[in-house]
Amino acid sequence: MKVNVEVECSPEEARRFLGLPDVTKANEVYVDALTNAMKGAGNFDQLQELTKQIAPMGEFGLKMFQQFIESGVAMAMSGGNSPSGKPKNDK
Repeated sequence: MKVNVEVECSPEEARRFLGLPDVTKANEVYVDALTNAMKGAGNFDQLQELTKQIAPMGEFGLKMFQQFIESGVAMAMSGGNSPSGKPKNDK
């Protein structure tokens, strides 16, 4: 059996409902620091090295995030099947 439930709420309401912390201020500090650091990068190599240092978990984190996005796109393009092409096991 498959049941779909749609809930209309703002991202703030969803965050509160799920009990997630408000990280708005931390995000603002992170973005400001990243913006200021990028202003000092004069060329592509400096920018790439800066990205490796600032990004969470460095280059490994970026590659892991890229794989996550690629697998999500693959699933969306296959109509909900797993990236391996096998249908999901709905119970």
